[in-house]
Amino acid sequence: MLALGSVLAALATQEATAANIRLIDFTHRQVPPDQIRSAGFDGALVYVSELRPGADFDFKPVTRGYADALRAAGLHVVSCYQYGKPGWPTPSDYTRGYDGGAADAQTALRLHAAAGGPASAPIFFSIDEDIDFDTWKSVAVQWLRGVNSVLGVHRTGVYGHARACAWAIADGVIGRSTTPGHWWAWQTKAWSGGQRDPRAVLYQSVVVTASEPGVAMGGTHVDVDEVLAADFGQWALDRSR
Repeated sequence: MLALGSVLAALATQEATAANIRLIDFTHRQVPPDQIRSAGFDGALVYVSELRPGADFDFKPVTRGYADALRAAGLHVVSCYQYGKPGWPTPSDYTRGYDGGAADAQTALRLHAAAGGPASAPIFFSIDEDIDFDTWKSVAVQWLRGVNSVLGVHRTGVYGHARACAWAIADGVIGRSTTPGHWWAWQTKAWSGGQRDPRAVLYQSVVVTASEPGVAMGGTHVDVDEVLAADFGQWALDRSR
C-alpha cells in the first residue's frame, strides 16, 4: 500500500503531465500528422461517424491509414462521434432517443474498431447545441442511455457545454476516467458562459466559428483541446486490467 505522500506525488505528476498536452479536432480537413506535431500539438480527436449528406469533409470517418499515421508520429488518438447537425439536413444526434443512441453506438463501435481503436477506449458522443435541462431530461439522456446499451457506461463519453457534462455525470450515463475525480466529459467553451466543470478530461478552448477562425494548420483551421487528466481517453492507454 502506497504512503499518502507517494499517492499525492503520483497524482501531482499525472496532473502536470496532462497540463502539457494539447490536441486538435477537425472542422473541415484533416491535417498531416507531421504538421500537427510541428505545430506543437500532441494528438487529435478522430471521428468514428459516417459523413452526413452534403458534407465534403475528409475526416469522417477516420481511416485506419490516418489513425496509424498519427500513432506512428507519436501522437495521441481519441475517438469521438457526431453525424447529425441542426438543419444539415439531419437533426442533432441526441434527438434520436434511446433507439437512435443504440444505433449510433453500433456505428461508432464498428468504425472505431476498423480504424484500430482498442476495446478499452471510450468514445465521446456530441451534444453540439445549447441544450437546456428540460431537453436533457426529456431527450438527450435517453439517447446516451441507448449508447450505454451498446458500449456500456464505462466506455461512453459526452461532448457538450459545462452543464451537459455535469448532467451526464449526475445521471450516470458516462464513464469514469482512470484518473481520480474525472469522467469521460469533453467540455466545449461554447455555451458554457465561462463555467468550467473540473471533472472533465478535455476542454475545447478554441472553437472554429464564423467569427473566429481557430488555429491555422495544414491549409485548414482546427479547434484546440486542452487535456485535463492523465487518462483522457487516449487509445494508447491500456485500461483492460
